[in-house]
Amino acid sequence: MAVYTAPVPSLIDELGRLPGVGPKSAQRIAFHLLKIPADDVARLAVAITEAKARVRFCVRCFNFAEGELCPICLDDRRESTVLCVVEESRDIVSIERTGEFKGRYHVLLGAMSPLDGIGPEHLKMKELFARIETESVTELILCTNPNTEGEVTAMYIARMMKPFGIRVTRIASGLPVGGDLEYADELTLGRALEGRREINP
Repeated sequence: MAVYTAPVPSLIDELGRLPGVGPKSAQRIAFHLLKIPADDVARLAVAITEAKARVRFCVRCFNFAEGELCPICLDDRRESTVLCVVEESRDIVSIERTGEFKGRYHVLLGAMSPLDGIGPEHLKMKELFARIETESVTELILCTNPNTEGEVTAMYIARMMKPFGIRVTRIASGLPVGGDLEYADELTLGRALEGRREINP
């Protein structure tokens, strides 16, 4: 016996396809959408449709853009010789929040994962190497995630950059502020020791 009328399970299934949304979350979101006023649902539907229709990838860095170039690539005040390499556009948001980076970005649209059959040819690597030559890049900052895929990706890029003779750096990773040493795993603690810096009182 069917518990819900046909459109409800269909809505739950579609929501469940979204990353990070499990079956229970999909059900909660579906029920919420069915309870709120139709105008609110219509606004959400329009926002999704408009974003999908108007947003594309920047032809230079592969960040999200409305035109050919994203706002960061259009900003002449950014340092064009320093490139920060990230896996996804959402990573740019995190870095920009710090207010520390004034260069430009390159989005790989993923990370290498040999076990999943994702190699450099599936990412925006070729485009990255082309930018190194055409944009006179002097430093590449590798901001891939501190996990197996991110490390493999960073090591591959660093190896490929050797012939270019440019400075390649990797963001430090280690203990979070406010964290306790006793709860840190070996990898995190090892990274913290590697990324140590001198204290000048």
